Amino acid sequence: MTPLALLLLLAAAGLHATWNYCAKRAGGGLPFVWLVGAIICSCYVPVVVFCWSRWHPTLPMEALLWIFGSGVLKTVYSLFLQRGYRTGDFSLIYPLARGTGPLLSTLAAIFILGERPSATALFGGVVIIAAIFFLTGGPKLFHQDRAHLRHALRYGVLSGVFIAAYTIWDRHGVAALVIAPVFYDAGTAFTQLALLSPFALRRRAEVADEWRRNRRWAFGVALLSPVAYILVLTAMKFTPVSYVAPAREVSIVIGAFIGAKYLKEADGRRRLWAAVAMAAGVIALALG
Repeated sequence: MTPLALLLLLAAAGLHATWNYCAKRAGGGLPFVWLVGAIICSCYVPVVVFCWSRWHPTLPMEALLWIFGSGVLKTVYSLFLQRGYRTGDFSLIYPLARGTGPLLSTLAAIFILGERPSATALFGGVVIIAAIFFLTGGPKLFHQDRAHLRHALRYGVLSGVFIAAYTIWDRHGVAALVIAPVFYDAGTAFTQLALLSPFALRRRAEVADEWRRNRRWAFGVALLSPVAYILVLTAMKFTPVSYVAPAREVSIVIGAFIGAKYLKEADGRRRLWAAVAMAAGVIALALG
């Protein structure tokens, strides 16, 4: 991997953890997700118009349906992620969602696509499972006084499930259907906005309240998220995917550090070590 690619991917990892931190600080639900989507789509309009007028791409019906499917998956993912941040610590939910996504993607590749991972990849999966157990408190998780924690963990795991789902879905859309990433990402953003708009209209007062209280966090999510994605795509132009995927998972460690350092969350040291182990497991998955 070239130094430039490493720099781009480390910057993307930092931006990814940072926009998730913004989402945690907002602690919003559907109105906040809609507000973020509205800002993203507003920014995408001139970009799409320029690209469309310059290259005149064609999007067959299959591509449009695939973009719509991705938008549905990412809408559900966004809602689960926000619910997780409202009910659980950032240093818990973020690593859990980011770590379980690659693990579940690998399991899906084994049982659905018939792939046979190497021993290194299998070892990485075991490390992730052990790290998740350590991250969530180990045997203490099953104590009666940890019911609220178990409730938050459901949303973290469900976020990971949908990360795995849209990862596999998007891989087919970009690789097999050869949809340009800018149109693919913009299309999913417009789909998400369209899906949530009927509900947001009925909750206009809550949307207005989110704008008053959390617009800076909404702009943080809306601006940093696409930039992080663009940095990854840029690195992928001249770097093998097998190098790109592991480098991105540095964000797991960054997220745990943010939760411990800046949010002063409990069990910060243990969660940070668990995040390091989880990142190592994800890297083993990718290299295997």
